[in-house]
Amino acid sequence: MTAAAPAGLRVERDKDTGVAVLTLDRPARHNAIDLALAAELTACWRELRHDDTVRAVVLTGAGDRAFCTGVDRAAKVPQPSSPYSLDDPLLTVGPKANDLWKPVLAAVNGMACGGAFYLLGEAEFVLAAEHATFFDPHTTYGMVSAYETIHMAQRMPFGEVARTALMGTAERMSARRAYEVGLVSELCPGDGLLPAALRAAATVASFPTEAVQGTVRALWSTKEAARAQALSLAPHLIALGNASPADQAELFAARRHDFRER
Repeated sequence: MTAAAPAGLRVERDKDTGVAVLTLDRPARHNAIDLALAAELTACWRELRHDDTVRAVVLTGAGDRAFCTGVDRAAKVPQPSSPYSLDDPLLTVGPKANDLWKPVLAAVNGMACGGAFYLLGEAEFVLAAEHATFFDPHTTYGMVSAYETIHMAQRMPFGEVARTALMGTAERMSARRAYEVGLVSELCPGDGLLPAALRAAATVASFPTEAVQGTVRALWSTKEAARAQALSLAPHLIALGNASPADQAELFAARRHDFRER
């Protein structure tokens, strides 16, 4: 069964395998997340908690150019005047933020950058097309990479996370390098990515669901305390370190388009 949402999220459930495929379906915007899509993701994860026909999830993006490029820059996110408050529309776009402990596999089919790491950071494991790339543009545009680096620091060696965050748009990590450092668990030809993800998800979904979800919960408990403490600092670091919106816009307008892939 397939359901299309106006926000740009396509949901397909296969009751025979117990696998749901969530597709970020805004290819013209590189599957960037606007406020409507953020709300739809939150609602979908919470709905899946109650759907016993779904025992595993594959998360991917439409097209082959991008998995997700974070927040849509056209989205207007009003902020409270208090320096102690920050409204981040991506805080609840991931499964764990919505108390979903069914296994989620991410299938990265192109660029994954910036806010995409909120999603990758809450997946159990990641498969990637051979042409996929990973980068974090925040520092280039005068923004603190806080939530993104915290999520990725749970999945990659410290130096690789630091390099990705600090090199900004000047450098992109190749799928091959992401596989070498452990962010990606399997590399696939572009047309083989979704079938590979579906095979893995169907295998997981075929096992007793209580044991699978208990294992997922146990895995996350190994790093939950450190992760929660780090995430609690993120809004303060962002408030202190982010350039003004006007300065960010100026930096964005002056950005360089060339980059090195490693």
